[in-house]
Amino acid sequence: MDDTTTAGSSLVTVESRAEFDRLVADDPLVLAAFVTPGCGICASMEPVFGVVARAGPGPVAVVDASEVPELARAFDVRKAPTLVVIRDGTEVERLDEGFYGADRLVEAMAAHT
Repeated sequence: MDDTTTAGSSLVTVESRAEFDRLVADDPLVLAAFVTPGCGICASMEPVFGVVARAGPGPVAVVDASEVPELARAFDVRKAPTLVVIRDGTEVERLDEGFYGADRLVEAMAAHT
């Protein structure tokens, strides 16, 4: 797991289901960002994830859905990017209609604190 700790929270690249499960167990609020290689919108959101990790109330877990397909299946990911707000291990909000700015993502997380 690649963990880049920032002033607010952290940006984590998740490489396995076990890493994801540990993150969700350790943090009550997580934004899971399911992305895929070659997804232009996903690439354009990379800097947004960093901003959200610094400003948001919890870590951002970036998951390559093609590298951790069992996790993508568990969250019924059908398109990329799919962004899932998880509170106490349970999905509480899903954003999967294209590009979202940092303000919208921080707002989505803050709504569940």
